[in-house]
Amino acid sequence: ATPPFGTNLTEPLERYTRFCQTSSTTGSPLRWLDTAGSWQWMVDRWIRVFEASSVGAGDRIFFAFSFGPFLGFWTAFDAAKQMGCLAIPGGGMSSAARLRTVLSVGANVLCCTPTYAIRLAEAAREEGIDMSGCPVRRIIVGGEPGASVPGTRAMMEALWPGARIADHHGMTETGPVTYECPARPRVLHVMEPEFFAEIVDPETGAAMAPGMPGELVLTNLGRHASPVIRYRTGDLVRPLPPGPCVCGSHELALEGGILARRDDMVVIRGVNVYPSAIEDVLRKCGGIAEYRVEIATVRSMTEIRLQVEPAAADSGITHRLETALRDAFGLRIPVGIVEAGTLPRFEMKAKRWVRV
Repeated sequence: ATPPFGTNLTEPLERYTRFCQTSSTTGSPLRWLDTAGSWQWMVDRWIRVFEASSVGAGDRIFFAFSFGPFLGFWTAFDAAKQMGCLAIPGGGMSSAARLRTVLSVGANVLCCTPTYAIRLAEAAREEGIDMSGCPVRRIIVGGEPGASVPGTRAMMEALWPGARIADHHGMTETGPVTYECPARPRVLHVMEPEFFAEIVDPETGAAMAPGMPGELVLTNLGRHASPVIRYRTGDLVRPLPPGPCVCGSHELALEGGILARRDDMVVIRGVNVYPSAIEDVLRKCGGIAEYRVEIATVRSMTEIRLQVEPAAADSGITHRLETALRDAFGLRIPVGIVEAGTLPRFEMKAKRWVRV
């Protein structure tokens, strides 16, 4: 309503020193400004993410990130430096160049999106890069819910043997919000000392009963120069019952991480279909290099169909995928096969759902 910077700035404009903007997955990008103090608050949240993943001084962290205006791993990079890690920027490099850098400098931690972790392993095969001695032992991902999708997480673990996958999530508007529980994979803890979190009915905005799934609403308590108060994130979550976690935390725990974005759900013949649910089915089936979901309106009805790029020749993949999708959703979802290299690859957030 009030471009370019909105109305929630609490300092004179000349005191702001950092600019970033949303990735505009849906709609126009939001521009966000931070003072040095508010930026440091976000850096401190990333230090907590690293600590929960057992990353600390002396580790060598490679950031497979473009370092463009998207907030992404900018704060993580600054956090790594402050912790005494070797922070290695990977902007402006091809996938093959990034892999060779990881190997040559002995990077033992990788930060990227789940999609790009899969893409790097694919690039290693294409380039004939031997990953048998890969030093990476931690892969910290964000930007999309892949690491909390069972099939996608299993795929990453298979592609990066010996590496532990750690999830987290945040938003440009809020900063880093969660870290993965050290004791329970696919459970994210909200950093409640720094956020007041609520879970509401996504349709009515009414508070949900404890333990009931709903939309995550956040108030950040330390980003004083650009605060948000009761911000509707659009993220759908399933909270675990209150009480101490086996890891020792008393912070709000979200089972399965971010389940979906409220805006991403499509209703197909009365069935709610979420992108993460489709991805889980496809990854569990295996043999898929990349895929795309096409959404169309046919005779006033919303329909979806899939384009799939197999990792190798597989005459039975269409039948196998259509059967798995029918079993999961009770729907007939057509699957088409495309040639190798047809579908786009992604470095940051993947945009696999398109309207046609």
